[in-house]
Amino acid sequence: MDNPDELICVGTIAGAFGVRGEVRLKSFTADPEAIEDYNPLVTEDGSLSFEVGIIGPIKNGLSVRLSSVTTKEDADALKGVNLYAPRSRLPSLPDDEFYYADLIGVAVYDTGGTLLGQVKAVHDHGAGDLLEIHGAGLRDSVLLPFTKAAVPTVDLTAGRIIADPPEGLFDA
Repeated sequence: MDNPDELICVGTIAGAFGVRGEVRLKSFTADPEAIEDYNPLVTEDGSLSFEVGIIGPIKNGLSVRLSSVTTKEDADALKGVNLYAPRSRLPSLPDDEFYYADLIGVAVYDTGGTLLGQVKAVHDHGAGDLLEIHGAGLRDSVLLPFTKAAVPTVDLTAGRIIADPPEGLFDA
C-alpha cells in the first residue's frame, strides 16, 4: 500500500469560475490551500497535468488558475475531473489518520471476528466521515460512522478494520 508512485486524489474541479479559465476547485487536503504544494497535479489516467495557482477562497472551494486553461470553455470542459498527486509528494500521516484511498477494499470485522464486509467508499458530508461497507451478507451498503467508538481499530498492515457498530446497523 505504500507505493510512492501511487496517485492519491487531492481535489476535484467543480467547474468554471470567471471568464479567463479560472476554475472552482474542491480541495481534499487537510489544509485546502496546501493543494498548491503538490504541483503538478495530474488526471487519473495521467493524460493531463496542471500547475495549480490559488487565486483565493470562495464558497465551497477555491478559485484557482490551472496552467494551460485560458478560456471559460476550457474550464467548463474540466468540470468533474479529479486531480491527483503522487503519494511521495504528500506528507506522512499520524497513526490515527488515513488517506481515503488506503481504506477502499479493506475487510471490516466486528469485535467478535465476524466479517461484516469491505469498505466500498469513504464519504464526508460535513458531519464526519462515513465508511460505506458492502459484502455478500448485506442486501444494501451500510454507512458506518468513522469514529473511534464505531471503528476502534484500523490495521492497514494486516488489511483489516475492527468495527463496533451501533446496535442494529448490520441487521437485515
